[in-house]
Amino acid sequence: MVEITLDVRGLQAFAEVGYEVAGGGGAHGAMTALRRVVPLDAYEFVAFDPVTGRHLSVVSDGHRRIDRDAAEEYAGLEAYRRAIATRAPVSMPEPGTERYFRRHLAPYGWRAGLTAPLFLNEGRYTGLLHLAAKDAFPRLTGVLVAAVSPMLAHVTDLTRCVIDPVGLPREFRAVAFDRLGTRREVPGHEVSEVLWADPAVAAFARAFIDSRELSRHGLWLDRDGRWHELRMIRAGVGFQGALQGAIAAERPCPLPYDLTGREVDVLSRVAAGDSNPQIAAALVLSVRTVTTHLEHIFAKLGCDSRTRLTTKALAEGLCRLDV
Repeated sequence: MVEITLDVRGLQAFAEVGYEVAGGGGAHGAMTALRRVVPLDAYEFVAFDPVTGRHLSVVSDGHRRIDRDAAEEYAGLEAYRRAIATRAPVSMPEPGTERYFRRHLAPYGWRAGLTAPLFLNEGRYTGLLHLAAKDAFPRLTGVLVAAVSPMLAHVTDLTRCVIDPVGLPREFRAVAFDRLGTRREVPGHEVSEVLWADPAVAAFARAFIDSRELSRHGLWLDRDGRWHELRMIRAGVGFQGALQGAIAAERPCPLPYDLTGREVDVLSRVAAGDSNPQIAAALVLSVRTVTTHLEHIFAKLGCDSRTRLTTKALAEGLCRLDV
């Protein structure tokens, strides 16, 4: 049996695993580095989807075929439950895995298998890494794979948004949503705690995803009475951006042009095409009060017609978004 030894070159390979995962090389880059230390012939990353509670194969190499039901079948084994409980890799074939091994590995030429549960350092489970080889694995393989599994767990983390939004300024804090309301971090942007914590934002994002709009831009008043510039952008989310989603991004801001909150409400109604009586009814104001607000808005924005006012408001994101 081949023995594994760690020297400076081996330690460099382990460091490169983390670099490839964090730096964009992804699963294949990380496994290329790991193969310099751990002899293996094939691998498969299986992601756990926290929304559906199911497992799905997302990345593989070296396999002639991946059986589509293999991931869910493995998750039903006692070996899987033991791996999750101990967070330690499980070798195959061993008692309890023989049937699985005969069905999914042996027919394709593999004589040894190793499955590692993938947990992030924070303790969240993201999926599995299956290794396969034509010969038995060296004795320390399980220990070494377990050591790098927190880094490899990022490969199968379906809660992260993987598509970097184009045109979103870095100073915006952001959260990505899919249609089911699952929240994800957005690479390169600080997480917006106010968007993350507000369930109304998830519903707003779902309505945006179901619309035909490419983006929205406006003003948002949070639950604590603070105004934010808010942008909604279409984006692919989940593994390799496979799901339709939206990125909600915000930054705190004073109201532009010295507008008041009520003037923003009136301006938003004008941009929606409402007449003064309709605005008065919607905002529970008198028509005279609406007219006075409009006079102030025209003066502050330097517009002389409702058409120009609407154009400016929509172009500059001055309308209140109905979150």
